[in-house]
Amino acid sequence: MSNVKIFADELPNIPWQEKPEGAIGPVWRHSENPIINRNPLKGVARIFNSAVVPYKGEFIGVFRAETVNGVPHLYLGYSKDGINWTYEEEKIQFVNEAGEPFMPRYAYDPRLIKVEDTYYIIWCTDFYGAALGLAKTTDFKTFVRLDNPFIPFNRNGVLFPRKLNGNFALLSRPSDSGHTPFGDIFISESPDLVYWGKHRHVMTKGHSQWWQSLKIGGGAAPIETSEGWLLFYHGVTGTCNGYVYSMGAAILDIENPSIVKYRSENFILTPEEWYEERGFVANVVFPCAALTDAKTGRIAIYYGAADSYVGMAFTTVDEIVEYVKEHHVDNADDATIGII
Repeated sequence: MSNVKIFADELPNIPWQEKPEGAIGPVWRHSENPIINRNPLKGVARIFNSAVVPYKGEFIGVFRAETVNGVPHLYLGYSKDGINWTYEEEKIQFVNEAGEPFMPRYAYDPRLIKVEDTYYIIWCTDFYGAALGLAKTTDFKTFVRLDNPFIPFNRNGVLFPRKLNGNFALLSRPSDSGHTPFGDIFISESPDLVYWGKHRHVMTKGHSQWWQSLKIGGGAAPIETSEGWLLFYHGVTGTCNGYVYSMGAAILDIENPSIVKYRSENFILTPEEWYEERGFVANVVFPCAALTDAKTGRIAIYYGAADSYVGMAFTTVDEIVEYVKEHHVDNADDATIGII
């Protein structure tokens, strides 16, 4: 039993490996990484930056699949253990509310999040520029695509797993048409997934922390705990040899998540293994999903590696919360309500 409580379901079949002796840091990698390799199915060169949830005693995922013509689309996959996957051969077919085809030109970096009895997919798409796409399903057979929540330019949309004060809550990272001089995370609310407002600033890109100095973005859906919303996110730095993406962690206020309670000044995972350092885009660790078991406090994190593979890492809620609190550092106005 953990000391920090996770407010979610128990997941006795969560993928898991104990922390290896001598491991450094609060997060450790699956010994058999990468769990998804290149060329995973016909017509798809790479799967990475993908999202997984428990479903009917097993696991289901929405995967960023780079097709052999270079265009990314979303594919559905199934697994009994959360590690070994089979995939549908055709990309997800989205329809509008009337049941008519409503396909995006491209789709990448999905998050898959259950809110009440509905599963929502949010991804980056084309809406006269990089914008957020949004769809819903209850059975993983019919996928109803909704209107784009925001105008361009925006990336890294992440829904909270429950409504806040009766509203859906969404993290995002406003950006430009390229690779982002805007680098901060914001939160927005909606009563109906159509009209969005109550925009608040959440987290600024790092100042003294060079690993997140260029930009940050939400990763897995926030995990509700007795200490606050546990958020795994990515931070990016610019080097003389290109960008480096690492994973960080923060804890947001449970009632008002625009307020950052704790935020680790250190990354919790950074490219070190060959499958993170070497690939289509080198030096990338990009979290998109996390599974939790409320009984044991175990957490399994899915992350994209070098835009070529999917890796898995583990922690416990006790260990990661303790680490974030111990290594907390104030950044600009993170601790404020996010309005100026």
